[in-house]
Amino acid sequence: MKTGKANEFVRGLRAGVPIGLGYLSVSFTFGIMAVSYGFTWWQALVISMTTVTSAGQFAGISVMLHPGHYIEMLLSQLTINVRYSFMSISLSQKADRKFRGIYRWLLGFFVTDEIFAVAVTEKEVRRSFFAGLSTVPYIGWSMGTLIGALLGNILPARLMSALSLAIYGMFVAIVVPEMKRKKEVVFIVAAAFAASCLFYYVPLLKDISSGLAISICAVAAAAMGAVLFPVKTEEEAE
Repeated sequence: MKTGKANEFVRGLRAGVPIGLGYLSVSFTFGIMAVSYGFTWWQALVISMTTVTSAGQFAGISVMLHPGHYIEMLLSQLTINVRYSFMSISLSQKADRKFRGIYRWLLGFFVTDEIFAVAVTEKEVRRSFFAGLSTVPYIGWSMGTLIGALLGNILPARLMSALSLAIYGMFVAIVVPEMKRKKEVVFIVAAAFAASCLFYYVPLLKDISSGLAISICAVAAAAMGAVLFPVKTEEEAE
């Protein structure tokens, strides 16, 4: 039995290596950006170790620059991270009988887009496999943040500014393939972009904080997409 668990853990570790390497580069950028915003290296590290959400962390530190905006923080994080709740619910349906109690809490904490994508392909998600799958990405995310934060205190300001743009390249790399595959996504992205421009240039709207503006743009674009391009269920497709 112990050998079986060890094998499952090792299999999970191997599956998590590519994710961990990707997280290392992305969180490196987060560490640099956090330090450029005035956070210390250990504060940036604690944020990454306790949240593990790329978009949520980048949006969160911009809100944290203005203390007291708790409602804005709540709305922005809820909008960005609510998908993880549905992923956790989906994975919990495939978890084995031993995957319960505190282990389910840990499952919810460690779920990310990439970890979910790998775990959901399993016929049955076992604790040992999920533990291995989560280990390398978590270490990669934390270590990348630490390295970026430490180098952020050493590297020239111009180089830090250039490296901070890497996160936007990651988001583009995520969105563009979907835009090529589905024309509907092009419309949704364009709608979000147009709404974002309104909040940046229109006199009254530009006074709204960035965190709240992100939430409004995301919800508005998603709502338009749901109304104009509803996804048919299997029964409706038949």
